[in-house]
Amino acid sequence: MIMGMGIFVGGLAQVLAGTQEWKKNNTLGATAFTAYGFFWMALVATWVMPTLGLAAKSAELDMGFFLAIWGGFTTGMFFGTLRMNRALQVVFGTLADWVGIVCGFSALYAAIAQVLNEVYGNVVMSLGVVRR
Repeated sequence: MIMGMGIFVGGLAQVLAGTQEWKKNNTLGATAFTAYGFFWMALVATWVMPTLGLAAKSAELDMGFFLAIWGGFTTGMFFGTLRMNRALQVVFGTLADWVGIVCGFSALYAAIAQVLNEVYGNVVMSLGVVRR
């Protein structure tokens, strides 16, 4: 289940969402969705390819550096949300370790809120809009 979700929901679906955000001129959305989509595909590949005999298993230190680089990327993306809505700030601010569970629920809330607010033409669920 985790591998399938990593490839299709974490991976492919996010890359497609990134393409849609790019068409809307949303640089942060396009960059985040596309990068994290490919992150999930790369992560699944590092787990699956050794079991298929297609690559050597990654050393723990190598995996640590891989994840640390993505932690740095996430930190940069978080700073990009500081002029955006609070929902995105919570999503990127909790995108780590076990706190990732909070991130997942926050992302679900933000996605549903954006859809419902657009469909109904007013604020049905608050995104905590930042005032400039």
